[in-house]
Amino acid sequence: MDIKNFEFLHYRIQSVAIGHLAILYVLEWNNVPSVKIFFGEEQVIEGRATAFTNAAIEAALIHCRALLEFLGLAAGDEKTLKQRKGVRNDDIVIEDFEGPSGPLKKVTPIEASRPYEGSPQEAETALAYVLHTTNKALAHSTRGFSKSNEASRLIEIAFRGVPTLMVNYFYNRMGIEAPKYKLPVRSRNV
Repeated sequence: MDIKNFEFLHYRIQSVAIGHLAILYVLEWNNVPSVKIFFGEEQVIEGRATAFTNAAIEAALIHCRALLEFLGLAAGDEKTLKQRKGVRNDDIVIEDFEGPSGPLKKVTPIEASRPYEGSPQEAETALAYVLHTTNKALAHSTRGFSKSNEASRLIEIAFRGVPTLMVNYFYNRMGIEAPKYKLPVRSRNV
């Protein structure tokens, strides 16, 4: 694959970073604050902060799922990972690429848990939860999803971890510089 085609990966990683910022705000709120959104100097949205955070988190969940599947991972169930089996003819996956050391291979569940500073089981649960939740709560409506503080914590772990997995197992193995994805944020008085 041509290196020019990596923009779709950069976009997905950036979207995950925006979702990470949003979930960090949600986790610290006792009460949802108000929000005003401006395009330039013109205010275009006024309401509750969830007008930004909900959309950012849901978009990041979708992009996390796409990146995890790109890397070769799938949900075994809500708490475990497995390697992705087949792909469709038009899917772009890590195995389509070759780095300086040869063809890239799918990431294993053990490799996916390795960079996390906490327990490997917690990392695996967080990543599997994102795959499961995206299917059960976003792609269609089911009884298999419920929002909770534990769910938000697992999503935060995954949002932190997926860009790291992309850097470690794709960009580094390709021998190319990873995109800048961390957002510049203003300090705030809390």
